[in-house]
Amino acid sequence: MTIRHVAERAGVSVATVSKVLNDRYGVAAATVDRVREVIEELGYESSLVARSLRNHRTNVIGVLVWDIEPFSAELLKGAAGAIRGTDYELVVYAGGGKGSGRLGWERRYLSRLSGTLIDGAVMVTPTVLDVDSGSPVVAVDPHSGRETVPTVDADNLQGGRIATDHLIGLGHRRIGFLGRPPRDLESGPLREAGYRAALADAGIPVDPQLVRAAGYDESDVRNAVHDLLSLPERPTAIFAANDVSAISTMEVAMAMGLRVPGDLSVIGFDNVPESMMTEPALTTVEQPIQLMGRLAVEMLLEMLAGREPAQRHVRLPTRLVTRASCAPLPGGPGLPDLADDARLPVQPRS
Repeated sequence: MTIRHVAERAGVSVATVSKVLNDRYGVAAATVDRVREVIEELGYESSLVARSLRNHRTNVIGVLVWDIEPFSAELLKGAAGAIRGTDYELVVYAGGGKGSGRLGWERRYLSRLSGTLIDGAVMVTPTVLDVDSGSPVVAVDPHSGRETVPTVDADNLQGGRIATDHLIGLGHRRIGFLGRPPRDLESGPLREAGYRAALADAGIPVDPQLVRAAGYDESDVRNAVHDLLSLPERPTAIFAANDVSAISTMEVAMAMGLRVPGDLSVIGFDNVPESMMTEPALTTVEQPIQLMGRLAVEMLLEMLAGREPAQRHVRLPTRLVTRASCAPLPGGPGLPDLADDARLPVQPRS
């Protein structure tokens, strides 16, 4: 359906339809009503590219992600909420985890969209921030930390401490950590740093055998978990740096004949909806993912309006959400030997 079809159906010129679409003067009210009625009837929508060429704006915000997975899906909910009541629309651009390489994906995505399809972008977990798109950009949970680009992230260091402190408080001393490769997100090393700091504060030495890094393939995570649980002196608890890895950890443990949490306590990080649906339900550290998405879009809207955001770097707090995947270590230091079906109370989400 083109603008010419609208003009023919309404019995006016293409130029008149163009004036109506762009709210220009010189068209009688009755004609405007007739053209808009035909536009509605035919379902006509002008091309974003054409709109950009005419007005140098599309009123579209892009959310750029490497892949659609639980974290980015939750973040999109917050981003969508932020544009309600505005003149902006949202487009999500994802490579589906494919491409010639993960590093630098945001440059490729921005080059395809900026200047024609979007007015600005929110980049989710970008690998680099030295992007020159000519359009405003906000980064969520960047790999390289804060730079000139405005950022939104969570207090990953404190979150790592919270998770590890919880396991230590349950009497666990052999606590495994399942993280990401060092080249990955800044949040991964920060969560590991929190894990190490909590152990140090408790006087527990870090056993290098209990610290494992896994890639993005599920098979990498499962192999790392299997190796951890096959150690002669296996961990009694594992802190996985994200909920997806924590869920895989529980699945591998149970496939190996271990009970969660009877034989192994597991804690994750993120609090994505899937964490509540596991059996047992996953104890995790919550970062406010939807709020992160909403704040990132709100910052971008401020920039698109020509204003400086009140804060260029926003760091949000994390909190513990206790469910059923962690339990006191039977016979642990200063703790009673609880029954196999002992469970911790569920902490409701606020």
